[in-house]
Order: sequence, then C-alpha cells, then structure tokens
Amino acid sequence: MGPSTGWLLAGVVCLAASGCATVGGRAEAAEAAAQRFERALTAADDVRVCDALAPATREELEAEAPCGPSLAALRLPVAAGRAERVDVYGSQALVVFAQDSVFLASFPDGWRVTAAGCTPRTGRPYHCELKGD
Repeated sequence: MGPSTGWLLAGVVCLAASGCATVGGRAEAAEAAAQRFERALTAADDVRVCDALAPATREELEAEAPCGPSLAALRLPVAAGRAERVDVYGSQALVVFAQDSVFLASFPDGWRVTAAGCTPRTGRPYHCELKGD
C-alpha cells in the first residue's frame, strides 16, 4: 500500500467514524442550529421551532398537547440576542445568548435543541423552561 492509499484509507475511516469534524466546525454548526431555533421563536413559527427539537424534548413537550400550543404555555425568550459563547463537548453543545441559553445534541441529520429558555443558577444545574428527558 502506497502513501496516498494510506491517507485515503485513513480519510475513509475518519469519515465513517464521524470524528473528523473540527471542534470549531461543530461549534459553528451548533451555533447555526441554535440561531435558527431562536429566529423561529422570534417569528412565532411553531412548525420550525418544533422541527428543531430533539425527539425526546419534543416528546416531553407534547405529553399533554401538540407542540405549538405547548410552546405557547412556556416562557421562552423571543429575542435572545446574538450568541455570546458556544461550548461543544463531544456530541453535546451549549449556546449562550444574551437572553437565553440553549442546549443541543448532535444527531445524524444535524444539531437539535434538547433544552431552551435556560438560565444558570449558582452551584446548581441550569433551570430550563423547555427540556426533554
């Protein structure tokens, strides 16, 4: 096996393992997904907001009513501002906005929101208006 064959094989293995994306690239993708979610909230576009949710989060939200009416009952910020910080930990991410913090998880079709309307609490986990198990 020649040197170029080795690199090609390493590239295929790397792509197959999905571990080749840089932290910066994953952070950009997570931020873009969180921004889309926040824009949909601002536009009151329940379809896009609901489509941005991770399956367990949407299931939890729809436990008693469809997604749209359930969203209306939550106190989610509708003008989160711009992203101030993005932290990526493997397949999980946190995007901190001026008025909101959004947790995401990576799925085969992209980043999905697992929790939103989150505020930090000193010495305790975040309190989130929207979350899944």
